[in-house]
Amino acid sequence: MRNRLSESPIRLAALSLSSDSHSPEESAGIPTMFAAMGSLVASLWAGLHLWTLLLAAVTFLFLADYLKNRRPKNFPPGPRCLPFVGNIFQLDMGQPHIAIQQFVKKYGNILSMDFGDINSVVITGLPLIKKVFTHMEQDILNRPVTLIRERISKNNGVLFSSGQTWKEQRRFTLMTLRNFGLGKKSLEQRIQEEASYLVEVIKEEEGQPFNPHFSINNAVSNIICSITFGERFEYHDNQFQEMLRLLDEATCLEASMMCQFYNIFPWVMKYLPGSHQTVFRNWGKLKSFVSSMIDNHRRDWDPNEPRDFIDAFLTEMTKFQHPEKTTSFNEENLICTTLDLFLAGTETTSTTLRWALLYMAVYPEIQEKVQAEIDRVIGQMRQVSLANRESMPYTNAVVHEVQRMGNIIPFNVPREVSKDTNLDGFHLPKEREFAWENNWPGLSYSFSSLLLCKTSPSSPQSMRS
Repeated sequence: MRNRLSESPIRLAALSLSSDSHSPEESAGIPTMFAAMGSLVASLWAGLHLWTLLLAAVTFLFLADYLKNRRPKNFPPGPRCLPFVGNIFQLDMGQPHIAIQQFVKKYGNILSMDFGDINSVVITGLPLIKKVFTHMEQDILNRPVTLIRERISKNNGVLFSSGQTWKEQRRFTLMTLRNFGLGKKSLEQRIQEEASYLVEVIKEEEGQPFNPHFSINNAVSNIICSITFGERFEYHDNQFQEMLRLLDEATCLEASMMCQFYNIFPWVMKYLPGSHQTVFRNWGKLKSFVSSMIDNHRRDWDPNEPRDFIDAFLTEMTKFQHPEKTTSFNEENLICTTLDLFLAGTETTSTTLRWALLYMAVYPEIQEKVQAEIDRVIGQMRQVSLANRESMPYTNAVVHEVQRMGNIIPFNVPREVSKDTNLDGFHLPKEREFAWENNWPGLSYSFSSLLLCKTSPSSPQSMRS
């Protein structure tokens, strides 16, 4: 019996068939039956092998994901996450700062969440945020770069670079912006001039309803454009309006679910259509626009008399033309840094102004008080200036209240822990990689600050009068 059980299924079937007595007619069909049963058993055996391999592969992937994303000892608590995708499905990508409130109530002002293969620590509450960015700044200098950002900027520019590139570009950018008027009276004059252009564009609507979105974007971007490109752009310039639309669309889409999936499964998502492909196309067109501006600058560029940021960067590039000098001053960094300035100098301020218009419309009684103070202090003929701020306490308070309620960047731009750090009793390890560093992305821990998370409204909130 033991010997028979150890034989193959096909051998057992043959023995069973040969042991029975059959008539000549029945015996003629035995080979056909044997062949059919043999094929069936062989198919089942092959299928069993396939399912075994599939089960083994899935088990390996789940085990690898668990080992790669397991929490270190004394790591901040957080909600349980799904394999591979983390906590993405637990957040509303449209209003993540509202969705995260439930976790803050449960886990406190320091909590951990996974976004794909990025392990994040979310810090909430003003006192804790001030402590981190005041006393621990040297520990969180790096930026965690998502795969979608890595494809767009490739560690170039200011906003999403790290290490030596970030230090060089930040130092040069701050110095150059100051040289061209940032924080000086000359920049205030440019703002006043652009404000008058915006007022004229609004007057052209003759009191009819209209969407001020791109008119405000144009006005705000012209301030930074006057520094980076050395010129402003008219509100009816179709090419520049298209650039503003591309920037606005790309900024909004980067928070979409398809872009988050690209950060997790890039080897699959790069072949699929979706919002991530639109983001790549938009940034490609934006880079082409800046590249054409750089080419125009080269035609009449005078290294001794820089007119704007691009001229100053081109001059800096000439100092590092020797191959032995390693530097980040190249054309790709010029393009990315210019786009970073374009993004940072347009999106945040224009969004804040749109929130201000909305709140003035929703709260007409506050609008009346602001207008009364403006008429009393400035009048109808003069332009407002920073010198009037001390004389306009109510308007100044309303501006700050708009910024508090608008909360346009609730998560801020994330940071990355550069060395082992202790925060209020929790251990935050520095960026580390597993032994399979050529095959698996590094495991990093990043900061995201969520200001006033516990007081952020989950429903419409009244503006303080």
